[in-house]
Amino acid sequence: MKVGTDAVLLGAWCPIENNPISILDIGAGTGILALMLAQRSNAEQIDALEIDEEAYEQCVENFENSPWSDRLFCFHAGLDEFVDEPEDEYDLIISNPPFYAEDYKTENSQRDLARFQDALPFEELIEAAGLLLSENGIFAVILPFKEEQRFIDLCREFELFPVKITRVKGNSSTPIVRSLLAFKRYELSTLEADEVIIETARHLYTNDYIDLTKDFYLKM
Repeated sequence: MKVGTDAVLLGAWCPIENNPISILDIGAGTGILALMLAQRSNAEQIDALEIDEEAYEQCVENFENSPWSDRLFCFHAGLDEFVDEPEDEYDLIISNPPFYAEDYKTENSQRDLARFQDALPFEELIEAAGLLLSENGIFAVILPFKEEQRFIDLCREFELFPVKITRVKGNSSTPIVRSLLAFKRYELSTLEADEVIIETARHLYTNDYIDLTKDFYLKM
């Protein structure tokens, strides 16, 4: 799997002002979010969870070859198995969940597993976050904008409330395509959403996008 813009956005944007000691990346793929959080934070324990065998093997290899290999660990398991025997609470739970539920399925079953919501329903993800998040923890995701309100409503059922919202546009003339959402166990009295635009033209990035992501690109 290639590194996607969604993962780069989430890994760079995710709030860490609570100075997380323990982090969980749900649906890690090749491990990019866990690696970005290892670079950004001083977390002592960064766990990743990946069900696909090939992605899991790539994730382990990436962890072992990184400067933070002593802090990174990947579990080869589904979320339901992981939640059945929870050993830890996490100060930060992050996920770039599969969400292309309404699109046709391809001939590549591995890619389907990674990209379709039926591999990880929102309800299952949110319930797990409710069980595994520490008292002052943060739960952060990136979603299609059209799913934003439904996801916020589902989180509210598990007493998780939005504390930061950033909406993403490809350029200034296109519609909002993604929502970056962060949740905590308490509700803010007021919450304002902001916006980030990725490009001014093809491969010409805005200053906001550059400032957000430059620590993770070799050429930016």
